[in-house]
Amino acid sequence: MSGLSPSRPAIESAQPAQQDSWPPSWRTLPGGVAVGRYTDPEFAHLEFEKLWSCVWQVAARVDEIPGKGDYTTYKIGEQSILLVRVDADSIKAYYNFCPHRGTTLGEGCGHFDGDRIICPFHGWRWDLDGRINKVLERNEFHGGQLQDSDVAMRAVHCHVYAGFVFINLDPNPRDSFDDFIAPLRQFFDAIVLADMRHIWWKRAEIACNWKVAQEAFFEAYHVSATHPQLEKVGSEVVYGERDDGPMMYRDLVYDVFDKGHGQFWGGDKTPIAGHVQEVKPSDDRLQEMAARMNLTAEGLGGMILKEDIDLLLTLKDKDLPPDANLGAEYVKLQYATAAAQNRPMPAMTPEIIGRWGGVTYLFPNILVLLQAGNAVLYRAAAPHRPQPLHVRDTLHKTFPAGTATARAVVEEVTDPAQVGLIPQQDLANLPRIQQGLRSRGMQQTWLASNQEKLILNMHREEDRYLLSQECDTTAQCRGSPRAGRAQLLSAYPESQQKVGFAHAVGRVYLDRAIQRDRSRPTVVEGVAGYRDHPDGLRFFLLPRAPFPVPRRSARRPAEVGARRAPPDEEPVSNGFGLPAPD
Repeated sequence: MSGLSPSRPAIESAQPAQQDSWPPSWRTLPGGVAVGRYTDPEFAHLEFEKLWSCVWQVAARVDEIPGKGDYTTYKIGEQSILLVRVDADSIKAYYNFCPHRGTTLGEGCGHFDGDRIICPFHGWRWDLDGRINKVLERNEFHGGQLQDSDVAMRAVHCHVYAGFVFINLDPNPRDSFDDFIAPLRQFFDAIVLADMRHIWWKRAEIACNWKVAQEAFFEAYHVSATHPQLEKVGSEVVYGERDDGPMMYRDLVYDVFDKGHGQFWGGDKTPIAGHVQEVKPSDDRLQEMAARMNLTAEGLGGMILKEDIDLLLTLKDKDLPPDANLGAEYVKLQYATAAAQNRPMPAMTPEIIGRWGGVTYLFPNILVLLQAGNAVLYRAAAPHRPQPLHVRDTLHKTFPAGTATARAVVEEVTDPAQVGLIPQQDLANLPRIQQGLRSRGMQQTWLASNQEKLILNMHREEDRYLLSQECDTTAQCRGSPRAGRAQLLSAYPESQQKVGFAHAVGRVYLDRAIQRDRSRPTVVEGVAGYRDHPDGLRFFLLPRAPFPVPRRSARRPAEVGARRAPPDEEPVSNGFGLPAPD
């Protein structure tokens, strides 16, 4: 992205020798990825220990905690993080526990009255800066020698940028925040994302892996089949008798950056540029452009808003020449109107305006869909299992100076009517993808070299974390990825290893049965808060007491190495791929 981000070729895939210790089902390939990356609980565990425990990640948007004393919580795997507004200029992040007996100090989101964090169990108390200021009967603890530092709240790295609150669980992050964000910093600064506040925030639970959910938005190659209403020519090629035509996705520009980030946008042929597919001389160009934009406004409920289309239609009253560029006239009108309202807008440069309607990917799991002073933000929250997932989706925009907005509050999606046609179509695909990835006949995905280059770039960056010897937070992930199996065996005396291993295998399938339970979905979420299920993977832990071993787990130890989960049961659906509410 000239002048904004250092574009570069996709990073080289990990050297084969680096992946030799991995089973084939985990590997990133030259033109695709092996399916175990989406389905294997052991790989999900490795992701948590080597990626999510080490990477900068978005924990919240600042409009979740706008006032002093406001808090929200962020869960990643088994870890709960408490994010607290300390004052107008600072936000802090702490591990969410009381050092006395472990009680979580905050649940969901809320407010700490009197700027005091009080444990609801025994009343220990801290200030917003995490300093302890009350321990009842303090003299009874640690022989009367309890120090403030012993029971201060435990901070994690926290950085506020572009309206996001980033955290990093690694005590010594491998990348500084500045290095991590560098490939996208100029772009994020230019689109005034820090000035945007939420309009709506919705969360849906989807029966799929977190990568499946976000990769669905990494390309527009799917639009002709998934969103035929958006692609007239493409829908005729896919579903009609037409052989070929000017397919929209062929006009797109895809670019991948360092640190796994990426971007794609519409190039020269977008609705904002005034382009309408195969326009007829008799067509009213203004009405055609408005109708095309309205498909997004109504179908997504974001990026393009009704007020944007109303503004476009005011051009009817302008005395424009017949050959006027409607897109350029509309852009000028947008900026003139925003200036009159004292409303922040993205930089008025060809590079930025050309990216209206495009998608920007912030590794590991944030998507920004920009349009004028609006942005839809997606986040695919990563649980400690291959699935299910939480997806959050938020609409943000800039407002005229002095406009008051409410605190961001999430709406749980349990019915298709709560979201537009476009997300309904996208979300309906995701459980079907996950089901197909579990097929014994499928070993890898095949990725298009241009249209899907952002997907491959993401997996290669993930490998940089997973193959690193840094950030080894637990012994389970050191050395061979099969170390967990070795630990299970070595935990028993040799004479008991056979029964011990049978118990371990039983635990594997027990976990997988839980995994298939649709009450534990993955979440695709828009960018305003990102919470996740706290259930941790027990894959490497022996049961504390024997329990019945499921019949299907009675396999020879040599066969267990593949650890292919039994096929999922037919997913429970509420009509478009979301799990039915309990």
